[in-house]
Amino acid sequence: MEQITSKVEQRTPDILVVDDTPANLQLLTGMLKKRGYRVRPVPSGKLALQAVQKEKPDLILLDINMPDMNGYEVCKHLKADAALKDIPVLFISALDETIDKIKAFVAGGVDYVTKPFQFEEVEARVYTHLKLRWLQLELERQNLLLQENYDKLSKLEKLRDGLTHMMAHDMKNPLFSVMGHLELIKNKVADRLNKEEMAWLNDALFSAGNLSQLIRSFLDVSRMEENKMPLNKTKCNLPALIHEIARSLKSRLDDKSVQLPSIDQPVFGQYDEDILKRIISNLLSNATKFTRDGGEIEVSVTDKSGNIEVRIRDTGWGIPPEYHEKIFEKFGAVGIFEECKMYSTGLGLTFCKLAVEAHGGKIGVESEVGKGSTFWFTLPA
Repeated sequence: MEQITSKVEQRTPDILVVDDTPANLQLLTGMLKKRGYRVRPVPSGKLALQAVQKEKPDLILLDINMPDMNGYEVCKHLKADAALKDIPVLFISALDETIDKIKAFVAGGVDYVTKPFQFEEVEARVYTHLKLRWLQLELERQNLLLQENYDKLSKLEKLRDGLTHMMAHDMKNPLFSVMGHLELIKNKVADRLNKEEMAWLNDALFSAGNLSQLIRSFLDVSRMEENKMPLNKTKCNLPALIHEIARSLKSRLDDKSVQLPSIDQPVFGQYDEDILKRIISNLLSNATKFTRDGGEIEVSVTDKSGNIEVRIRDTGWGIPPEYHEKIFEKFGAVGIFEECKMYSTGLGLTFCKLAVEAHGGKIGVESEVGKGSTFWFTLPA
């Protein structure tokens, strides 16, 4: 049988043999040394406990019938010590009743060999339990490395988020100034600009608006992740809010067939109105973005026994199944939007998810490529 060397520490296994019978002690010690193991023989339970405190073995061969302290007691002492409890204990005893074996396993033993023993059997069991021990230690080492790497990654992510948050916050005021001055230029000199120059100005305003939305979404997502964005709940009529949002998006909806819930059938709930508007606006904006001219968009509100469900259906590109959960992760939507050559910050749906969950609701998507998508969310009524 091949010799085991610890993959964890690259050393020869250390075996403690405990038996009060000198002949057995000498026999086991000699045989194990011939197999290349490092062996420490001790003749009593008390000396065994002293030996393991001085240096932890990799495995213990332990006799049961010994004076002063029997093998069961030794094993119980080992298992009660956090630093020693994982050392595998293999009992070797002349006791062959089932009750004796049960006691050994209850005390914490991993195996049991009956005297008189065949050394091949002892060797096979020693080999097996040492190998299991090395695998356990290697797994613990790998888990420790994984935890250390995870902690480092978490620390780096916090540093990155902190830096990005600081940069986004510091960009707000200069960007608002740029947008304000662009609007002033448009209002003051629009009649003196030709068509191409007006298009340049509108493109600049559009890009600045997108950047402003990115900054706002990032800061809001960060606040929600840290539970620093409290909800200001008031009584809201969802169909009325949806019509208000649709009016603000009128220029983008005019070339689509749009169906909205009846404003004459109010559906009320206690929500943060501003955040609810942004949830619906994000979802409706995405529907307009991905739906071609002449396509259909339908928004519905349903009161379902304690939960209000809002569904926004479009006949746009559709989303592959592997993205159905990913798109709600921070920046997770960027990939699918890039495939469709559409602009996206990758934060809008993350904001929607966090905002819906902050209200105690759920959000999801039903979609098939080429057949459109239905984004839905439910809120407690």
